[in-house]
Amino acid sequence: MPIKHAAAKAIRKSAKNRQFNTTVTREFKELIKQARKLIAAKKFDEAKQAVQKTAASLDKAARKKVIKKNAAARLKSRLMKGLNAIKK
Repeated sequence: MPIKHAAAKAIRKSAKNRQFNTTVTREFKELIKQARKLIAAKKFDEAKQAVQKTAASLDKAARKKVIKKNAAARLKSRLMKGLNAIKK
């Protein structure tokens, strides 16, 4: 148990942040899975919408510092690369 008041507050705060981070992470990971599944099925129109939704979710996660901005950019780039491959 924490002795200082600030230590107790830090524990509460880290638990709250962890809950938020896991929620946001779970959301964009699920969206990435859906987008990749649509890309693999070569459904361009549906995949395009899924990739746009995923990109917005990744941008939000990067803005809230859940993931680093370069990690979000890398994931978005790979999704777009796959989407452009089925466009032809």
